[in-house]
Amino acid sequence: MLFSSDLALDETRLRWQCRRGMLELDLMLETFVEKRYADLPIKAKKAFHQLLKCQDQFLLDYLMGQDIPTDKDVADVAKQVRDAAGPGS
Repeated sequence: MLFSSDLALDETRLRWQCRRGMLELDLMLETFVEKRYADLPIKAKKAFHQLLKCQDQFLLDYLMGQDIPTDKDVADVAKQVRDAAGPGS
């Protein structure tokens, strides 16, 4: 059973992983975590964690729509991150 302190620690770790040192990535990832991450199904959360393991240049390409991850679940969550950062989201 997870306690609120465990959930807070997990969220802190996730936010730390979203800090990449590249403004574009930081803004997109942090916006996604704030707006959409909590509502994702477990499979999509796992895909998001896989996405965070990518090197920054690949991650930027995926999130800017210049390349598509080979894993369909990761590609889907990359699109969700892109959509969350877009205008009117």
